[in-house]
Amino acid sequence: MEGIIPKLIAESLQIPLHSVRQTILLFEEGATIPFIARYRKERTGSLDEVQIAEIQQQWKKLRDLEDRKVFVLQSIEEQGKLTDDLRKRIEQCYDPTELEDIYLPYKRKRKTRASVARDRGLEPLAQAIFNQTKAQPHILAKDYITEEVPTIEDALQGARDIIAEWITEDERARNKVRYYFRKGAVIRSKVARGKEEEGEKFRDYFQFEEPLQKCPSHRLLAMRRGEEEGFLRLVIEPDPEEVLVALDRMYLAPISPCASEVKEATRDGYERLLAPSIETEFRNSSKETADKEAIEVFAENLRQLLMAAPLGQKRVLGIDPGFRTGCKVVVLNEYSDLLHYTTIFPHPPQHKVDESLDTIGKLVEKYQLEAIAVGNGTAGRETISLFRAAPFAKHIPVFMVNESGASIYSASEVAREEFPDHDLTVRGSVSIGRRLMDPLAELVKIDAKSIGVGQYQHDVNQVQLRESLDRVVESCVNSVGINVNTASKHLLTYVSGLGPALAQNIVQYRSENGAFNSREELKKVPRMGDKAFELSAGFLRIRQGSHPLDNTAVHPESYAIVKRMANDLGCTLEELIARKELQQQIEPKRYISGDVGLPTITDIIKELAKPGLDPRGEVHPFEFSREVHSIEDLRIGMRLPGIVTNITNFGAFVDIGVKQDGLVHISQLANKFVKNPADVVSLQQEVLVKVVDLDVARKRINLSMKEN
Repeated sequence: MEGIIPKLIAESLQIPLHSVRQTILLFEEGATIPFIARYRKERTGSLDEVQIAEIQQQWKKLRDLEDRKVFVLQSIEEQGKLTDDLRKRIEQCYDPTELEDIYLPYKRKRKTRASVARDRGLEPLAQAIFNQTKAQPHILAKDYITEEVPTIEDALQGARDIIAEWITEDERARNKVRYYFRKGAVIRSKVARGKEEEGEKFRDYFQFEEPLQKCPSHRLLAMRRGEEEGFLRLVIEPDPEEVLVALDRMYLAPISPCASEVKEATRDGYERLLAPSIETEFRNSSKETADKEAIEVFAENLRQLLMAAPLGQKRVLGIDPGFRTGCKVVVLNEYSDLLHYTTIFPHPPQHKVDESLDTIGKLVEKYQLEAIAVGNGTAGRETISLFRAAPFAKHIPVFMVNESGASIYSASEVAREEFPDHDLTVRGSVSIGRRLMDPLAELVKIDAKSIGVGQYQHDVNQVQLRESLDRVVESCVNSVGINVNTASKHLLTYVSGLGPALAQNIVQYRSENGAFNSREELKKVPRMGDKAFELSAGFLRIRQGSHPLDNTAVHPESYAIVKRMANDLGCTLEELIARKELQQQIEPKRYISGDVGLPTITDIIKELAKPGLDPRGEVHPFEFSREVHSIEDLRIGMRLPGIVTNITNFGAFVDIGVKQDGLVHISQLANKFVKNPADVVSLQQEVLVKVVDLDVARKRINLSMKEN
């Protein structure tokens, strides 16, 4: 049955079957998503990372479904109830919900009202009533009076319990109820009794209802959080009377005296068993949809944050600002090494401005510093303003750095390992300075959930969130390319084909033998086998190495092709890389052969044109309005510069320098209809906003990016 899986994936994703099959084969060979997307385009038909990841996800789900089918078949067979038709139906089933419906009547259950009634011998009575014969039900029930079933009503009740369970386990009934849930289910929330004051933050949902289909992910996750914390009660249901009428049509024979018993059993089965079961399904499916949307928002925000422009290898002063406890200052060299640390007190209550400026001025001169990085937390604005106006001997740019998660890093095992002899404050300042130099290299050390760019990140499926964020980090690391001679083991961990053990081995080898001189030398690293080298080499860079292509994204397996290009043009590799006019003379079709197609040749030529170029661009200083420092300084109608700090599916949050981000609702992002905020704004984007509403007491700022 394995052959059907690629077909199902191809149909679901609308991707050519050949591409799906080849992608699965590559996964089975141990290839990673970045490697497949970058270096195996001929095999996949140039699928991108998103498509390859979708294939991987569906492939895993379908394999899990196959495992479940094996269990179901074994379970039914052990009961002696597995017929050929049932086996065939299970084997041909590729819908998880349908599989569970098939299995439901055979699933081993705990003691139920129906099972008790069966044990008391009431199943034949239930069958007779369910068949809706012409006999009166109370007359049928007389034959089942026993010590355990002392009355006619007890017998009829037991029969109804059995019928209710039959209806609940009937696929037709379950699908009918699902139809009504899909068609018109409403999600309702109300405040839990006595929780009005304590649950104030969920006030919007104290008495709320909305069609489930129209409920956006952020609203559903907010209500579920309120329920989880005990402040709200949630119900998801269609119109029950409409459903019951439909079920009656399915099961009732109106002319039968037994119809009233079946009707009562149907209502009981729906209210007690069937509705809660299907409600759970729709709770789960709506949560899965909401999780998917929230995770996608988080993943895209994380990608933008990780791909923020780096300052590069510069000498940097990192500052974790503060008032009473002072500003923690560190000096980092161009390799991110800690050279010096101290504390200054330029702000109240100490207010040692001159002494602080003198200290910083001396550090700038002594260490030939090229930039100052200031965290955007408490006292950040004040510190930036102070240093931008400082009369240093030379001009030095001052950058504001988002310090979200820096405290998490400071207390982490990673930070303790890097700086065992320094306290949290020094580590935090180092993190701020390094974030300016290379956001990607520093942020990979922090749990992505702590970076502050998510939406309900603690409420979504944590396994899916971790997988998604890991894919984003891996994608960013590999798209940028990593300098193997300066990268930390934490950064190397995310390189295609490496992982923690090999990353540690690379760092250890580098420490014992000095900088790598070539990619080929990587093969000397313990446990660096052929497969690991194949998967990782193209993403690792050797600056000023012995081979000119080692500082490019050209894979070593393609070096011979580039050598041929150079030979055909009568030049060296160095000359081919340096001279654009030579690159323009390359005839791509001459180098197509075997597994090497036009996509690979095209990528090689593009890479020769920009060897080692960082795709993230350049970072520039940003300045807030000098007239505004706190929320009390704001006035409705003000236009202010700001930086986008977080994007959700209902809008974007913007830092305008008042220690409280304002919200630009999706309806205020542009003068046109906006379906997805990410289509209009990006993380760390500099924007001009207008204050449209203020609630100083609740610290809520509503902003607009509309031009009028």
